[in-house]
Amino acid sequence: MVDQDRIIKINIEDEMKSAYIDYSMSVIVSRALPDVRDGFKPVHRRVLFGMNELGNTSDKPYKKSARIVGEVLGKYHPHGDSSVYFAMVRMAQSWSLRYPLVDGQGNFGSIDGDSPAAMRYTEARLSKMAEEMLRDIDKDTVDFQLNFDDTLKEPTVLPTRIPNLLVNGGSGIAVGMATNMPPHNMSEVIDGTIAYIDAKGEIEIEGLMQYIKAPDFPTGAYIYGYAGVKDAFETGKGRVVMRGKAEIEHEHNHDKIVITEIPYLVNKAELIKHIADLVGEKRLEGISNVNDESDRSGMRIVVDVKRDANASVVLNKLYKLTALQSSFSVNNIALVKGRPETLNLKQMIGYFVEHRHEVVIRRTKYELKKAEERAHILEGLIIASDNIDEVIAIIKTSKSPNEAIERLMSRFALSEIQSRAIVDMRLRQLTGLEQDKLRAEFEEIEKLIAYLNEILSNEDVCMQVVKDELQEIKDKYGDARKTEIVYASEELNPEDFYSDDEMIITISHMGYIKRTPLSEFRAQNRGGVGAKGSETRDADFVEYIYPASMHATMMFFTAKGKCYWLKVYDIPEGTKNSKGRAIQNLLNIEAGDKVNAFVRVKRLTSDIDFINSHYLLFCTKKGVIKKTLLEAYSRPRQNGVNAITLHEDDGLIQVRMTNGNNEVVIANRNGRAIRFHESAVRVMGRTAAGVRGMTLDENDPTDEVVGMVCMKDNEKETILVVSEQGYGKRSNIDDYRITNRGGKGVKTINITDKTGKLVDIKNVTDDNDLMIINKSGITIRMKVSDLNVIGRATQGVRLINLEKRNDEIASVCKVMSDPDEIADTDEADTTENENASELLNQGELFENESFEDTDTPEQFEEQ
Repeated sequence: MVDQDRIIKINIEDEMKSAYIDYSMSVIVSRALPDVRDGFKPVHRRVLFGMNELGNTSDKPYKKSARIVGEVLGKYHPHGDSSVYFAMVRMAQSWSLRYPLVDGQGNFGSIDGDSPAAMRYTEARLSKMAEEMLRDIDKDTVDFQLNFDDTLKEPTVLPTRIPNLLVNGGSGIAVGMATNMPPHNMSEVIDGTIAYIDAKGEIEIEGLMQYIKAPDFPTGAYIYGYAGVKDAFETGKGRVVMRGKAEIEHEHNHDKIVITEIPYLVNKAELIKHIADLVGEKRLEGISNVNDESDRSGMRIVVDVKRDANASVVLNKLYKLTALQSSFSVNNIALVKGRPETLNLKQMIGYFVEHRHEVVIRRTKYELKKAEERAHILEGLIIASDNIDEVIAIIKTSKSPNEAIERLMSRFALSEIQSRAIVDMRLRQLTGLEQDKLRAEFEEIEKLIAYLNEILSNEDVCMQVVKDELQEIKDKYGDARKTEIVYASEELNPEDFYSDDEMIITISHMGYIKRTPLSEFRAQNRGGVGAKGSETRDADFVEYIYPASMHATMMFFTAKGKCYWLKVYDIPEGTKNSKGRAIQNLLNIEAGDKVNAFVRVKRLTSDIDFINSHYLLFCTKKGVIKKTLLEAYSRPRQNGVNAITLHEDDGLIQVRMTNGNNEVVIANRNGRAIRFHESAVRVMGRTAAGVRGMTLDENDPTDEVVGMVCMKDNEKETILVVSEQGYGKRSNIDDYRITNRGGKGVKTINITDKTGKLVDIKNVTDDNDLMIINKSGITIRMKVSDLNVIGRATQGVRLINLEKRNDEIASVCKVMSDPDEIADTDEADTTENENASELLNQGELFENESFEDTDTPEQFEEQ
């Protein structure tokens, strides 16, 4: 009966519910989720606190990891030793934490997924940043609780000066919920926190995002698209797309993809193995070899691309098929007052500021108490020093210390603490110098007490202390972002579906546009009659030919001064003889307007340094010139924008991109040209009208500007002018004296009835070929080196034979010539330029295009 009485009958369903709830809450609160205040789970907090209690700080020698693990296990964390050791190891890995909190010595694993050495081999100590999280812990700043066996006390939270939850993030799987929080840049987070404090919490998430741009991962790479980041900041949940950093290098006649940064939490060795497996399974074509050339200087994964493959397409496939493009699913769940909550950006900052406010208040109260105790003692010592002879007499005549204490208390109305301090006072303090020190210390203590009382009574002063300490942390440990942000891109990027091939953009006089591979054009010697270049409508002819790669942004400038944007891959492709598509169907161009100039920019919205260091130079047919920063045109709009304000009867004829150091030459129809440095034109706003660049002939109402060139290399480049009847010549730039802008210029070609009026002006070198397009649609390609450099006032030589045709030259372009290309005859049917595309990849440039190099602004200047 006794044994039966000890058996309690219960409902198993109720018992399982109760037990499971207890277990799940234990996991949620005591194991898997971080605290919103210090961003730590219990195991991490205990590791850092245990190391601090061991005296294992950054200014002391390393200690064995086994010693640290034993300390934490035996005193605070009654779980497996591996859980403690691996938690400590992760805090030491620079690729796992944005700001490591443990300074490790030995093998702590690698980004390839290698395991760390056993704890008996490795050593560790606190990092300087971890010490900032433990600072003031001995000043009653946080609550302590009993450890698992009630023999010691451990902190429930750390008094961190660092917003660790945002800075280092965290992840954990609890029961029924999980958290996955990305790291952020400390400088940005602290700036955002200070802005929150300044606004007294009255700042929206959009305002905080001006400071905290996006997550900042320790492995760098790119954040690809901003929608997921915005969702995560606003709701606490979002999907952040990450892309590895890869560049295409050309070496020994083949391309290779060099990967220098990979997405966060991606295993480098597994990434390389996966690429190799995809190649072996024939799922990834165009790769001949993959090597890991990483060393102490940094990561370097080299993917060799086959000669017949397009490196850009291969790279896009790597993004699509491998972890080189990954996503980070943000789920900001943390413990708020012991309960799990999903938090947005403002809430996380707000709870941290509340925590810091509480820490500062508690620390101030502690320091105030200590200061008042010290002031009380100093007050007694000063009284004793003022009556030193009597004090000595009392002490000498007393039979015991206690009697002396009691006599001093009654004689000078002192407290027991003050009297005891007087009795314990050393003889050295009787000197005059020591007495002065006592008074000076008392004055300092009085000032400190007043300041501490002000902190406690004035909320603004208290929050200023919080701000100052945050700024101190930023000054010590703040750094630049590692992860770059590609704002305009999303996971589905149209560029992924187009290889970045070189194209020829053709625009006819009546506004038909198309793109055609460069290789369809042919070369001829000077004097040839040309080959059919394009089928056009009656009275239409090809007017402009430009080159551009498929991924470039085309900026179109119209005669009425409007600017439009279009990606090259959005331009319809056509054969060499096709008509193309009406440009009005692609751009919202006004009736009666037409495109007169364009600029190709490879990274118009992403390369901030480039667009802020380069300019667009505008020229109108009435001789007006204007210079504006490229940045003013870097925000595409569907309906276009006003690029320049034009006067009546004027029209925009040309736009050039410059680096600010070019010389400008402008020519008019009557054969005159003016030369001046572009610094003579001040930088103006996007809608400005400009200033006078050249004065036209007053006696000829039909006179107008036909072209503008920007000279980049006066030693190699010469001036080429072409007239309506096919005559042209080259002259040295030195033949044109430098004058102030606005003049009439000097004669650049001798205009006669035989030559016709001037059609165009170019800056060319011996490496250029000319592509001449006449109004009937006939094109001819010839070498500039066939033209001798002669005086500027001469008539020139015949470039194209127009005597058998009632025709005129419509447009002139230049390309880089192929030194291996030799035209067979002067007839219309000549050999195909098989290497044209390769030449353009090496830097080929058409004059009607303003060139922007695909890599660096410095290379632009070299062009």
